[in-house]
Amino acid sequence: MGQYSNYRPYFIPPVRWGPIPAPPPSPPPPVPYVNHQSAKKIKNDVNIHKDTIRLQVDVLNQDYQLVTFTFDALVDGSITIFYFAKEGVNCTFTPVYPEIVPVKIPFQKGLGQKFCQPSGTGVDLGFFDIDDLSKPSPGEDIYPLVISAESYVPSAPMDEQPYEEEANTSPNAQITQAVLEKKDEGNFRVKIIKQILWTDGVRYELREIYGISSSDETTISDVDSGKECVICMTEEKNTAVLPCRHMCMCSECAKELRLQSNKCPICRQPIHELLEIKLGEEPEI
Repeated sequence: MGQYSNYRPYFIPPVRWGPIPAPPPSPPPPVPYVNHQSAKKIKNDVNIHKDTIRLQVDVLNQDYQLVTFTFDALVDGSITIFYFAKEGVNCTFTPVYPEIVPVKIPFQKGLGQKFCQPSGTGVDLGFFDIDDLSKPSPGEDIYPLVISAESYVPSAPMDEQPYEEEANTSPNAQITQAVLEKKDEGNFRVKIIKQILWTDGVRYELREIYGISSSDETTISDVDSGKECVICMTEEKNTAVLPCRHMCMCSECAKELRLQSNKCPICRQPIHELLEIKLGEEPEI
């Protein structure tokens, strides 16, 4: 070592080759949250119970099918049955096949009424391809079965309102669009695809929110045993998950969840948006 008295040995570690470790994943962006969207209550004069819609064979003509269902009506009106109809302006519908004439049946107000299409006015579905019956026409929004329940709109007396204006009065309506699926035994099953509410010149597409208890025509309430938030189990639930439409959380738990997870607590589907709905109370009369 001699003259190099300050020399110190050193060690070079061996070089090891391998993959570069991936950086830790960044947290997902928080789910969008929409605050305080008031639930607008819209009076529906005629409501068809969509789970009761059926097709039955015309006893006087075994090749033809008739539409039956249960409905509630707060006013008088009419029900029109369309086959293969296309929606136009102001929620009007036009048959694609002019030879299949729509059937319009008047009704009087009442709850729990049973509707049955009159014998001789049905349609022979054997003329149509099963694929055409089981799905809407792509890109054209044509449905094999359309049921329009219209309420008669009260109008001014004839001496106060011109006839032309009265004739152009647009009724309120609930429209049900459906496809027809053939079952193994040869019968057809009605599958509801869409329901529309046309009221006061505005078109609404109806969507169910799961978690709001059934309501009557004048108020929306949540008095069932499952009204609490599924996370804290103390506060009342008021926030719905979209697109699955489960109302299952209070607003505070929803705000915390959006920073930690993007899964619905009920069905585990991805959350696209959280919507807080304020159900206002009706004023006392």
